[in-house]
Amino acid sequence: MVRVRFAPSPTGQVHIGNIRAAIFNWLYARHVGGTFLLRVEDTDLERSTPQAIQALLEVMEWLGLNYDEPIFYQTTQAKKHLAAAQEMLAKGFAYEDKKGGEAPALLFQFPYDTTGIDGVEEAGCQELAIHDSVPLKISRKGVEFATVSPKGRPAPGGATLAGFKDLKVYDAEGKILFDLNEHLAEVLHGNALFELPDARKLTYLRRTISYADLVKGRMTKPLDALKDFVIVRSDGSPVFHLANVIDDITQGVTHIIRGDDHVENTFKHLFLFHALGAPAPQYGHLPMIVNAQGKPYSKRDGDAFVGDFRDKGFLADALFNYLSLLGWSPGDDREKMSREELIKAFTLERCLRGPSQMDIQKLTNLNGQYIAELPAERFQALAKAQLAALPWGSQVSSPLFEQVAAFMQSRVKRLVDVAQWEYFFTEYPTWDPAVCEKLLGKNAAAKAALSTLAGPFAAMPDWNATAIEQAVEQAAEAAGIPHGKLNQPLRAAVTGTNIGAGIFETLELIGRDRTVKRLLKITAENG
Repeated sequence: MVRVRFAPSPTGQVHIGNIRAAIFNWLYARHVGGTFLLRVEDTDLERSTPQAIQALLEVMEWLGLNYDEPIFYQTTQAKKHLAAAQEMLAKGFAYEDKKGGEAPALLFQFPYDTTGIDGVEEAGCQELAIHDSVPLKISRKGVEFATVSPKGRPAPGGATLAGFKDLKVYDAEGKILFDLNEHLAEVLHGNALFELPDARKLTYLRRTISYADLVKGRMTKPLDALKDFVIVRSDGSPVFHLANVIDDITQGVTHIIRGDDHVENTFKHLFLFHALGAPAPQYGHLPMIVNAQGKPYSKRDGDAFVGDFRDKGFLADALFNYLSLLGWSPGDDREKMSREELIKAFTLERCLRGPSQMDIQKLTNLNGQYIAELPAERFQALAKAQLAALPWGSQVSSPLFEQVAAFMQSRVKRLVDVAQWEYFFTEYPTWDPAVCEKLLGKNAAAKAALSTLAGPFAAMPDWNATAIEQAVEQAAEAAGIPHGKLNQPLRAAVTGTNIGAGIFETLELIGRDRTVKRLLKITAENG
C-alpha cells in the first residue's frame, strides 16, 4: 500500500512550490489508491505559530487536499527522536563533538563498513595531490586537507572518514606516512587524531551511494563528497534530518515526493534509514519552479504564495489545475483538466526533470475559463463579495448587478477584476487622465462627433445596443471619421477607460441618462 506525505514546516504563508509538492503527492496517492498523509513539522516553535499552522490548514482545505489520517505533529515525537539518536550513539553511528564552551552536539557518522547498505558501490582507486601549506588531519570526524588548485593554490577538501576506504598518505618521496587500515579501530572508536604536515599525496578506494529517483532517474553521490552532520544540536534539540527520517518510519511512508532542493538530503537520509534498521522509501524529486530568467520563483517575481492568488480572485480549481501541470504532463496537449481527469492520468513517470517556468498570464487565462464556467448564482456571490469591499459597492442594485454579471462573467480573468465595473454603477466614472488625453485631448474630430451624440442619444426611442451603434456610426460618418474609429473615444468618454467589453452593449447597461450626462460633462471639460 502506497503511503505518501506532505511535510511542511509552517512559518507563515504557503509558497506555491510547497503546495505543488502536496498536490503531486495527493494526485499520486489518489491515482494508485494509496494514503495521503499530512505531517506538520512544527519543531521551530518561534516561527511555527498557531497562526502559521492555521494558514496552512486553510490553504489545504481551500484547494481540496484532504488527508486520510489525523494530522501528525512532529513536536509530539521529540522523545522518540532523542531516543533514536542515543541508540545510534550506542551502536557507533554517531559521536559527540564539542565546540568552544558549548555542550556537545551529536553528529551522525557515515558508516565505514558499508556491507549491506543498498546502493553503495566501489568506484575505483583515487589519487590526490596534497598542498604543502595545510597539514592533513585524520580523525573520527573525517579527513581534512587541501588539494592543489590549477593555479597551485590550496583548495580546501575533506569529507567523512567513510569516503576514504583503504586510505594511504604519502610524503614527497612517495613513502607511506599513514595507512588507515593499521589505525582504523582507534580512529573510528576513539579520540585519535593524526596530523601529517609532510603529506603530499593520498590514495584511497572511492565508494558511491546511488538510488533510483522516480523522477530524475539514477542519482549517485561519492562518499568522499559527504561530511558527517549534526543530528542533535548542542541545546538538545533534534535536527531536521533525524526527525524527518524517524517520522517517515513511524508513519510507514513508502514514497517520498518532494522538491529537488532535497536531493542532497536524500543521500544522507539513505544512511540514516540503514542506521535505524528500516528500509528506505522510494524517492522522487520534483523540478524547481523558476522565473523567466531560470532562477527560483519568489515573491520578487510576483505573487508566490497561495494566499496571494486566493485574495486576488483565482479559483481553487484553476490554481490546482495549473500547478498540477507545472512540472508534469498528461502526455497530450490538454491544459484544462478536471480533478478526476488529473487523478486518472497522473503518474510520476510523466513528471518533468527540468525546471518549470511560472507563467502568470497562462494561469490567469486558465482562471478565466474556470470563472466563465461557474453557475451564474455562484459567480454573482463571489463577485458581490469582491464589490462589498469597495467604496462604491453599496451603490450596486440587484437588477443591474445581475445584468452586468451575466454580461461580464465570460470576460473576467480574476475575481478582483470586478473592481473595474465601477462605471456601470456610479453616476460618473473615474476618468483615466492619460486615456482621456490620448483619445480625446488632441482628437478634435472625435470630440466634435461625441458632442453631437448627446442629442440623438437623448431622443432615441429604444435604448439598445443596435440603436446605439447606428447613432455612433452616423455621428462618425458626419465627422469624417473612419468606421469604428469613434468607438474608443466613446469608451473613454463614458467609462473613463480604454478597455472593456463591447462598447454598445456596455452603454446599454449603463443607461441612457447616465451616458448622456457623461458625454456632456467630458466633452465640456475637454473643450
